[in-house]
Parts: sequence; C-alpha cells; structure tokens
Amino acid sequence: MQGLYTAIVTPFKNDRSLNKQKLKELIAFQAAGGVDGIVPGGTTGENPTFSEKEFQEIFEICVEFADFHNIKVIAGCGSNDTAKAVSLCKMASQVGADSALVITPYYNKPNQEGLYRHFSEVAEKSPIPIVMYNVPSRTGVNLLPETVERLAIHENIIALKEASGSMSQVQKIIFAVEDKISILSGEDDLIYSMMALGGKGGISVTSNIIPKQMSMLVHAMLDGNHKKGLQLAKYTNELCQTMFIDTNPIPVKKAMELLGLETGPTRLPLTELSEDNIKHLTKILTKYKLIK
Repeated sequence: MQGLYTAIVTPFKNDRSLNKQKLKELIAFQAAGGVDGIVPGGTTGENPTFSEKEFQEIFEICVEFADFHNIKVIAGCGSNDTAKAVSLCKMASQVGADSALVITPYYNKPNQEGLYRHFSEVAEKSPIPIVMYNVPSRTGVNLLPETVERLAIHENIIALKEASGSMSQVQKIIFAVEDKISILSGEDDLIYSMMALGGKGGISVTSNIIPKQMSMLVHAMLDGNHKKGLQLAKYTNELCQTMFIDTNPIPVKKAMELLGLETGPTRLPLTELSEDNIKHLTKILTKYKLIK
C-alpha cells in the first residue's frame, strides 16, 4: 500500500446534518487533485459525532463516488470498543470500501498487550484489510515499535498510519517491519522525512485544501526524486503546520470555507476558529496565493 490519501472532512449543512451533495463535490475535488484515495469517517471527519446510520451513508457515498473517480476508500472504522470496530469494518466491507482505518483505543488506555489483542482481533474478523492508526496525542496510548512488529506478521494488516511525532520511533518501526507492512505518515509536515526513511506515503489533512501539491510530494518521493520532494515539502510545510493551529478539523474547515469549498460548521463539542487564528490562517493562505 502506498500513495497519498486525504482524511476527508465531513461537510454539514447549517443545521449540522450531513451535506451529501457537498461530500460528492469534495470527492471529485480530491480526485482531480491526483490523490490515491480518501479516508472518510476518521477524526478529521468528526466521526465521534456520527450515528450508525451516518457511518453507513457516508461510507456508501464515498465508495460510490470514489469508484466513479477511480480512487480508493479507506473507511474510518476505529473505536475504543473492539467489537464496535469489527462491526464498522464489516459495514465498510459490505458497501465496498477497500480497507479500514482502525485507531488505537482511546480513553480506556489499554497496555501494549491490550493493543496487540485489539488489532489482532479486528484484523482476524474484518473482511477487508486493516490500516492501524497510532496518534498518542489524541488517544493517550502509544503503539510501540515492538508491538507494531508483532502485528506486522498478520496477513490482514497492511499498513500503519503513524502520528506519534517521534522520528526515532518512526525509524525503529520502519527498520523493524521492513516490507511486511507499509508505514504511512499521519503527520503532514513529516511526510518528506518519513518517506526519506522508507515510508510509503501519507494520510493527510492538508490535502483537503491542496491535494495536488501533497500528492506530488508523495509521488516524487515514491519515484526516488528526493530533490523535488524536498522542494514540495518546503512549499507545503507552513500550510501543514497552520492546519493544526487549533484542534483538527477546525482550521482546515475554515480554510476550505475561505477557499470557496464550503463545508459547513463543525459539530459540538468542536467550535469555531478564533478571530486571531482566522487572521493568521487568512495571512498564510494569502501568502501562498490560495486566496486573494
């Protein structure tokens, strides 16, 4: 597994109900930007606020329109309940998703053996391949390299989205798993660095606004053109960091609004971007000529 996948935002109407038509438009925008696939129903998509019906609707829309545009779908199927994660994987499989993104369980803070058993059971029972997701800053647990190495031998685990922010940890993981699974960057501003170590791509928030540039960066690195990759990393770096001036996806949704890609409000408990941060965001988008 390799390439650039967009952790796509979920567009809502003003009443915070799902905006199905806008979601279709966003998928077309991503496909036109050259991404390899989309990841609906993840943290960026505000999945903690989804009903079971909304998971189903979002997966169905994304699979249908991603297939039309010839891109892949990695469905967000994570939960801190192992049985629920399995259920979401089965739902995603039934509608035709290519694989499932499964985050480390949050809040209940399992130890490494618990993490191993969680991913093993989900992988064992999921009809589609699993992409594990490690993001300690949001979950309170860190999937350590030794545990990733144990899990990498499972035939239904194909990749890890790694967002610990530790390049030392990234290096240990890549060296340990070799080619058993793909390591994808979950930190937009570290895509170049992780791929220079042997990573195979990224799952990106920033590609919601600049899919072409983020895709070009990933594919330059996959082609072994590190010079071009570095140039693109320098261009995208500040934009990537700006997408995280507040809790994701608050900044990226505001950026999309400023770019004319209206995605509606976030759902509570997430709120609006502050006026100071809007000014900063506008300044950066203007600097890179994304808005006038």
